[in-house]
Amino acid sequence: MNPLSSGSADTSVAGWSGRQILVIAVVLAVAMGVGRFAFTAVYPVMVQDGLLTVRSGSLAASANYAGYLIGAIAVSRLGPGAAGTLCRLGLLGTVLTLLAMVLPGEPVTPIVVRFVAGAASAVALVGASTWLFQVLDRPAGAPMMFAGVGAGILASSELIALGKLAGWHSPALWLLLAAAGACLLLAVWRGFGASARPQAAVKAKTAVQAISPGAAMGAWPLILVYSLAGFGYIVTATYLPLFVKQALGSVDPVQVWAVFGLGAIPSCLLWHRVQRRWGTRIALGSNLAVQGVGVLLPVLSRSPAAFLLSAVLVGGTFMGTATIAMSAARVVAAQLSFNILAVMTAGYGIGQILGPLMSDLLFHRYGGFEAPLGAASAVLAVAVALCAYGRSGAAVSTSGMGAS
Repeated sequence: MNPLSSGSADTSVAGWSGRQILVIAVVLAVAMGVGRFAFTAVYPVMVQDGLLTVRSGSLAASANYAGYLIGAIAVSRLGPGAAGTLCRLGLLGTVLTLLAMVLPGEPVTPIVVRFVAGAASAVALVGASTWLFQVLDRPAGAPMMFAGVGAGILASSELIALGKLAGWHSPALWLLLAAAGACLLLAVWRGFGASARPQAAVKAKTAVQAISPGAAMGAWPLILVYSLAGFGYIVTATYLPLFVKQALGSVDPVQVWAVFGLGAIPSCLLWHRVQRRWGTRIALGSNLAVQGVGVLLPVLSRSPAAFLLSAVLVGGTFMGTATIAMSAARVVAAQLSFNILAVMTAGYGIGQILGPLMSDLLFHRYGGFEAPLGAASAVLAVAVALCAYGRSGAAVSTSGMGAS
């Protein structure tokens, strides 16, 4: 084999797949960063406009996560040939649900719309993940793909901040987000023309690295820890701008949410490298420990610095959790008789559904967010403990993922 010609082919493939990874990062930016998480930033405005209460907002948030759970399960058995279609459906559904948030109606309307939006975001996530792992066969692109979520949070937060500065109410903000989502949809719509890898694509020639049982993590501990992580981060991810509103003075709380998204962008690569260096158990345990501190900070101090640091720590870990866990699941999947990705998605979704419901109960019982945040931090502490003891029973070999 001619080394020069081989290197040229690899460079060509890398360039092609790099553009494709950017496309799926945009898919997650729209479907997850905007379609799923922009609600957190608009939520306080909708409360101010009299369109939602804390209770109805909690129900809308839980409905969104219920839709995510059902959407993920519904498409989890589809093969790589459907990946492009799923990405397009997820994008289209997201833009339509952003528009639907403008519709007047009964208090149940935003709850129903958020349910459908959750399903659309799950369809997009499954499609994007399938495209990356099975169509492109580029698992090393996971950090870039998941960084799209943080980029979407950051961009949508700044759009919302500009709209609020102009004096817009929540319906106009939803229209602005829908217009931005539609522009990105049109930009990447043709990026999924192929249903399989082109002939030039070759499997990445990365070292196969055997890792010790002490560094790996068993399937069921991984599923349980990931489910607890869904519960642990969601209180902050749902209510952050709402519960910091009175503590920041003249600073728009949406900017704190922008910091949350900004922290998520580089974190995926950071935690991916930690996993490759130290293995799943240490990486995931460290990730959730840092996240737990971030969740608890607003309970310990109500200063602006504490809220900003909370946004940095939780924003800088929550997508890192997904990067670590999905990479680990890909490694152990071949050893199992069930679809671990579907089970993990379901567990994470259940955690996200229970989080806002628990928050609503504790908020009304104790009159503040201190109790919900304390409960979420305690759940993350349990997850950290499970990482310490959740080792697998056998060594695992990985391809292209480093230690898992």
